[in-house]
Amino acid sequence: MINIMEILKTLPHRYPFLMVDKVTELVPGESAVGIKNVTINEPFFQGHFPGNPVMPGVLIVEALAQVSGVLAFKSGVEGNTVYFMSIEKAKFRKPVLPGDCLQLIIKTIQKRGKVWRFSGRATVDDNTVAEAEFTAMITDVKDLVAGEVK
Repeated sequence: MINIMEILKTLPHRYPFLMVDKVTELVPGESAVGIKNVTINEPFFQGHFPGNPVMPGVLIVEALAQVSGVLAFKSGVEGNTVYFMSIEKAKFRKPVLPGDCLQLIIKTIQKRGKVWRFSGRATVDDNTVAEAEFTAMITDVKDLVAGEVK
């Protein structure tokens, strides 16, 4: 298991945008399972929606991507930042509410150097709430700014 302290060493994200509390399973290069405990204290619930708090779907996809980042970094990919390149086949099946434990299931579809393609599925109580396929690039910020990404 990868706890929050190790995640903070691995990902550049910080509050209020860190969307992973722990990683319970990781097979380097292949798959990972993460957990996001959704609480009423999340800042996005103030406006999404007052009186009817629902976790935004884009943040569920972001949580999936962050688990993918942990998977890539723990698989030996060098870099310090993960950037979305594409998001496809995103589907949102059920709302995610305060009190839910969001399980984030990631599988690697393809990897070529710093560019990885993943499938992700988010569940609550074994029910799929969202799914997507996405491509991400793992790199250093300085390389991206300098145009040196390979």
